[in-house]
Amino acid sequence: MDGTAQTEGTLDFPFPDAPEEGTATEVASGVFWMRLPLPMALNHVNVYALDDGAAGWTLVDCGVDTKRTRAIWERLMAGPLGGRPIARVIVTHHHPDHIGLAGWFQTEHGAELITSRTAWLFARMLSLDEQARPTPEMLAFWQGAGMAPEVLAERRESRPVNFADALTPLPLGFTRIKEGDVLRVGGRDWIMRAGNGHAPEHVTLWCEEDGLILAGDQLLATISPNIGVYATEPEADPLSDWLEACQRLGGHATPDQLVLPGHKLPFTGLPVRMRQLIENHENALERIAAFLESPHTAAECFQPIYRRQISPGEYGLALVEAVAHLNHLHRTGRVRREKRADGAWLWQSVPATGA
Repeated sequence: MDGTAQTEGTLDFPFPDAPEEGTATEVASGVFWMRLPLPMALNHVNVYALDDGAAGWTLVDCGVDTKRTRAIWERLMAGPLGGRPIARVIVTHHHPDHIGLAGWFQTEHGAELITSRTAWLFARMLSLDEQARPTPEMLAFWQGAGMAPEVLAERRESRPVNFADALTPLPLGFTRIKEGDVLRVGGRDWIMRAGNGHAPEHVTLWCEEDGLILAGDQLLATISPNIGVYATEPEADPLSDWLEACQRLGGHATPDQLVLPGHKLPFTGLPVRMRQLIENHENALERIAAFLESPHTAAECFQPIYRRQISPGEYGLALVEAVAHLNHLHRTGRVRREKRADGAWLWQSVPATGA
């Protein structure tokens, strides 16, 4: 979900210029920011290298598996990283733009993979689930969401996006990091605090001494990460997980911490942003509930959620996020649903008690 709610305070961007392809920007002593391209509307992912001295480098996230991304990494390793080995790769969460090349670093460069158990299990499971055509469960989910007939017809006959398309196979074995663990990286101690909602058991690393946060997609400045429901768990309520994580992590936020996110620019002013991340969704829930005074499908809820036209390239992510908001409203008793003859769920607000 794009945009920010209006709250007191400001965000600041101490590094307004992103590093050019194949270059690195030092954002703190021994912490280097790099940017890799993505073949999608959100056209980049931020990755970081932490200087571990004689042992080499620890990377935080690594981009999708493409020939171009591998070539950029070769340039980075030979150039800004000085030809020293990649000793470890920390992955914040299981999405391909963050874990895609982890297996390559493991097999080709001997790196240790460090991530949460949930992230590793999800990535390994999804990488083995390759489909030539949508499964019956996927089709039923899209129909239930009220996917536009022309989009559904096209998807029915097309190869779906497969996780394996953007991921190097993950070899067996990884090092688990969990809530509360302290990891020594780049001469600093980092506390692992788990996020949720965008991805389960999302790793965020907090160096309290130096006020640094390696945030992945859990803490972004000018966009909110996608909160989606998928055919793998169609009744899920990830928005509850997201709101809980924002409240919990917000308790550790201070204005001067430098947040190093997975997309867009590093920033300070995290307490403000935590409030915005919560308010964005709370406000969207209110708009949806008002819109559902008359019944609608999830696909018909784009306007009250996003307040703008959704492009074809955004349609899939918008749909799964609409379902997430509706599932949350349903779980909290604010809407009811009824299945239409074509398999689509029609959602309608429940009148307030005494109304």
